[in-house]
Amino acid sequence: MSTESNNDYLVITASGEDRMGLVDKFSGEITETGCNIEESRMAVLGGQFALIMLLSGPWNALSKLEGQLPTLGKRLGLTIVHQRTRERERPQPMVPYHIEVVALDHPGIVRNLAGFFSRHGINIEELQTDTYPAPHTGTPMFSVSMTVGIPSATHIPTLRGEFFDYCDDLNLDATFEPARG
Repeated sequence: MSTESNNDYLVITASGEDRMGLVDKFSGEITETGCNIEESRMAVLGGQFALIMLLSGPWNALSKLEGQLPTLGKRLGLTIVHQRTRERERPQPMVPYHIEVVALDHPGIVRNLAGFFSRHGINIEELQTDTYPAPHTGTPMFSVSMTVGIPSATHIPTLRGEFFDYCDDLNLDATFEPARG
């Protein structure tokens, strides 16, 4: 994330029917107003396109973009929500870890994992899930990929052991590794 103090920040979420060229048109409008895409996540879920972006720029560039968003949304067939924000502050150092979980698909997997990390004071920074048929059998499988921010004072080997025990109790196959890059 940019650390220039003269920038303001804007978070945009948008969704609508997926069509070729949406990212090109949307990002073009952002660039033309003088804003910068700091972070973004985009996906096609079902037949719907969804995105969330953190933009930075001078206050007047962000204001110009905010004024254009209703028209842009109509033109691109997107529902757009935006909110001013600030650069993220961390009260304490966090150690990023990457978690992968695979299991037979059933309701409650994400809820159970979120509960485990919440009880341990660990923030989920990013989370992605997917369902797919198992090779050969076609059994519905569920995968979770997440990055968590672990407070630096946490004893990682103890946490890792508790996490694997928790996953074993729920019949979840998991990995727990330091995040790369």
